[in-house]
Amino acid sequence: MSLLVVGLSHRSAPVSVLERASLSADAKAKLLHDTLAAEPAAEAAVLATCNRIELYADVDKFHAGVAELSTLLAQHSGVALEELTPYLYVHYEDRAVHHLFSVACGLDSMVVGEGQILGQIKDALALGQELHTAGRLINDLFQQALRVGKRAHSETGIDRAGQSLVTFGLEQLAGAAVPVGVWAAGKRALVIGAGSMSSLAAATLARVGVAEVVVANRTAERAERLAGILVASGTGVRASAVPMASVADELTRVDVVVSCTGATGLVLTADDVRAAVSWGAADVLAHAGLKDRGSAPDPAPQTPAGLDLAQAGLDLAAAGLDPDVVARLAAAARDGGRLADAGAARTLTAEPDGCPVGPEGRVALTGVDANSLELHGTWADQGEAAAQRQPRKTVRSQDGSPVRLALLDLAMPRDIDAAVHRVPGVRLVDIESLAEASADAPMAADVDAVRGIVAGEVAAFGAAQRAAHITPTVVALRAMAAEVVAMEVARLDGRVPDLDERQRSEVTQTVRRVVDKLLHAPTVRVKQLASEPGGAGYAEALRELFDLDPQTVASVSRADEADKNHDSGRAS
Repeated sequence: MSLLVVGLSHRSAPVSVLERASLSADAKAKLLHDTLAAEPAAEAAVLATCNRIELYADVDKFHAGVAELSTLLAQHSGVALEELTPYLYVHYEDRAVHHLFSVACGLDSMVVGEGQILGQIKDALALGQELHTAGRLINDLFQQALRVGKRAHSETGIDRAGQSLVTFGLEQLAGAAVPVGVWAAGKRALVIGAGSMSSLAAATLARVGVAEVVVANRTAERAERLAGILVASGTGVRASAVPMASVADELTRVDVVVSCTGATGLVLTADDVRAAVSWGAADVLAHAGLKDRGSAPDPAPQTPAGLDLAQAGLDLAAAGLDPDVVARLAAAARDGGRLADAGAARTLTAEPDGCPVGPEGRVALTGVDANSLELHGTWADQGEAAAQRQPRKTVRSQDGSPVRLALLDLAMPRDIDAAVHRVPGVRLVDIESLAEASADAPMAADVDAVRGIVAGEVAAFGAAQRAAHITPTVVALRAMAAEVVAMEVARLDGRVPDLDERQRSEVTQTVRRVVDKLLHAPTVRVKQLASEPGGAGYAEALRELFDLDPQTVASVSRADEADKNHDSGRAS
């Protein structure tokens, strides 16, 4: 076994480098083909996720293999080799096996213990099988990695050491003082993308209690399929699909955005986000034509939040609403609130009679009469006075203001412009900030148990591979012995032609038993020795001692590998 892995991950490289070094689906396929075309590599697989790129190969020369694989990674990732090299790591033979098994168990993940990596390893193996770049070693390695990962999750509490990247990201958005379920309750979320990570995000949002999930994707059918799955999930979440062209409008309606697409450019710019959060109460009132008392609304005005004031019967001026109430709403917008948030978001306690509009604001406004809306303003003011007497526990945006729009970017390269950090009222959590947060996350005691599992599995895998390496030589030796027996029996027939069938059979069996007994102890012992570290030379010694034909050994290896690949393909 000459397994080599060359790669980079969130542990070795900054996010800015990982972001630029990402591989598209076409780039993965081309990388695998070019790896096999390179002289040192016989088979290969590539594991590319949002926070790692690793190229695995069976090579016959270590130094040449490292140089070739590094060059290919740079060529296909689009990052110059001299820039990429400082961040690359190399593992060889048993260390390479140990690394993949640790990755499969979630020990090397950004969030320790997350299980999504198992699906990504399975996808990497499937791609190698589909492109016929995965031979016996890669098939054995990746399938065993999947088994080790599943064993770690079933036999230990490694899941408690961390969560999926999605859950961890939502916890970062919610803040340490607020459980994610409390933070998410009643919120409206937008999920951009409908791939595996986006689907996981949508399912997680539904599970933690958001009221509604809107899915936007370039392929409408996939967005609609995901929305249908969410509706049928039994969580009670409302779900719908919208085209990507509607994302800008949806931004004005939602509280949370999770984005994870395969786009190579930005999906949301800072200007997109700034424009979405700039729509506040003053914008809504102005858009509705309510500039001062006595003015009439424009025909069927629509706000970006979808609140049709005319249809809702809220001709505020005509209803005789006190201008002070309108002024308070406008002031709330100028201070960073939306119409839905005016007074409600900053209220912590209510008077006994309660607010007729309710703290949900944007949901409850439709159909509310003007007197109730005015009472809502009074209730909000009373709540504000009470809030001033209590300590505030609220998540703040990067500029310290209350969060009006929470963004979680799980894409690599990033979907959301990092400049949104500077937009007031916006909180962004991305791969880079998750990496920083996870560095301080506590490690569970179960991690030690998983490390023990990995160590044992690496030793067993290495022994099995080394033993398998000598098997073709042992088979070739026994085939040669059988051929010698057949030749000697034929010679006996010529010298003693009068032997009957029973006698000839008895002589043949006797000779075979002698040969088998002579070969038994040496072949069993050589397999044991070959399974130990440093035992690779025993196969070569056996070939030299018995003058075995290298072509015979190679043909046995090819037949064994063909059978193995057939079984692997059928199993997968």
